[in-house]
Amino acid sequence: MYPRTNRSRVTLADDDQTPTVNPAILSKACLPPSATATDAVARLDSAAIGIVLVIDDQHRLLGTITDGDIRRALLGGQNLDATLADFLAAKNNPVYPRPVSLPAHASPDQILRVMAERKLRHVPLLDHNGRVADLALLDDLAADNTTKPLQAVVMAGGLGTRLRPLTEDTPKPMLPVGGRPLLERTIDRLKSAGVRDVVVSTRYKAHKVREHFEDGSRFGVNVAYTEEEKPLGTAGSLRLIERPESTLLVINGDVLTAVDFRAMHDFHIEHDAALTVGVRQYKFNVPYGVVETDGVRVTHLREKPTYTSFVNAGVYLLEPAAFDRIPPLSDDGAEPFNMTDLIESLVEAGRTVASFPIHEYWMDIGQPQDYERVQQDIAAGLAG
Repeated sequence: MYPRTNRSRVTLADDDQTPTVNPAILSKACLPPSATATDAVARLDSAAIGIVLVIDDQHRLLGTITDGDIRRALLGGQNLDATLADFLAAKNNPVYPRPVSLPAHASPDQILRVMAERKLRHVPLLDHNGRVADLALLDDLAADNTTKPLQAVVMAGGLGTRLRPLTEDTPKPMLPVGGRPLLERTIDRLKSAGVRDVVVSTRYKAHKVREHFEDGSRFGVNVAYTEEEKPLGTAGSLRLIERPESTLLVINGDVLTAVDFRAMHDFHIEHDAALTVGVRQYKFNVPYGVVETDGVRVTHLREKPTYTSFVNAGVYLLEPAAFDRIPPLSDDGAEPFNMTDLIESLVEAGRTVASFPIHEYWMDIGQPQDYERVQQDIAAGLAG
């Protein structure tokens, strides 16, 4: 994040009365059209402001690429090796064919009005020659205009049977990863995203989790606990907490990820979703020639093809209205209610369920080889 400055004012040079470019903008937010979408992803991850400005060699604005643009491109199967010039051409928004921008002398009220009308969190500020002078950020202009902090629930009650004997005396989320419990790493990332209230849903060896985190004060968050007496399912266990008043983040306790929770929340709001599910691109190779047929006729033969799908990454955002569709708790031995059940219920009801592709580091620590891989990645500095 840039240092907080007055984004509505820029310094004027005495000779030509043109704004001086904020050097932080050039170094953190700008790329040339010859750069690739992969370069844009790296810039988005490092700068953590959610937008890249594509500029020519005179610093004139050619287009903008947001974190959401990259995620939608991944969902559409777009090649991230493409240049930003090609990426912008493919983006080609018919509603707003030119990027939204304002003059460098725009007042904070003007900027905020445009942000509200267009549902934006960033607006480039340009001089009279179309050159980028600065970048207005909603977080800088209106602290009281930002979205409410997320509340979070971490699902940490699994038995971890596939990881035995490692989990014979330790719940899976408390297994050490790079010298720290996995759950501690997750809570640390939640804190970094502005989350202050975390509920940990426990069942197997719940006392181990409580003894380590207590009330969460040592880790800079408020930690509360629920404990399942019987398996309630990944969505059913949410009935053990009070109905949330705002968006609720739910993450599986056996997932290690560097996903940008703030970007996910922005994406969720942008698409007016009742529920957003984090998804991960998964490729698998078929070691045989695949024969495609139409009845008895062979229509095509693909030799050892690679297929790409998106899989559930175990990270969710729920609106209170989605929470309301979880069946109430009962004592009649009702079947567990999982997140997949909730998603299907919302889809059948015509509510928007958005998919948010995670391109950052992600690993589900479900099996011994996954656990070993995560340890290697931590040691190599790949997992954050």
